[in-house]
Amino acid sequence: MSTILLIVELFVTLALIGIVLIQRSEGGGLGIGGSQGMGSFMSGRGTANLLTRTTAILATIFMALALALGLLNRSGGSGSILNAPPPPAAQGSATAPAQGAATAPAAAPGHPAPLKPPAVPALPLGPTVPTK
Repeated sequence: MSTILLIVELFVTLALIGIVLIQRSEGGGLGIGGSQGMGSFMSGRGTANLLTRTTAILATIFMALALALGLLNRSGGSGSILNAPPPPAAQGSATAPAQGAATAPAAAPGHPAPLKPPAVPALPLGPTVPTK
């Protein structure tokens, strides 16, 4: 059901974008020509009314579909992602620590062990000057 509503929402969104892009910023509609021979339907004023009404109808349908999709998907998930427990940490590693290596303290249950940054070799701070 929500897939069908989502597809309809996509079509309404594309139609709304197209209708808004067709309108002139001054509210003149298409602004094509200006001939009065066709009556008031496709004149500047009639086109503006038609496009304004179409925009309002499409915007209403868009908002109704967005609310319906939100209500349908409200109970489908586990709530907020902030309420979800953290993922379990990887237990152990493939190799055992070397003899005499310091081991990190055990982490509390339910909390991952702190990560240590990799060792970086010391680099000279400036250029080396040869001495004789």
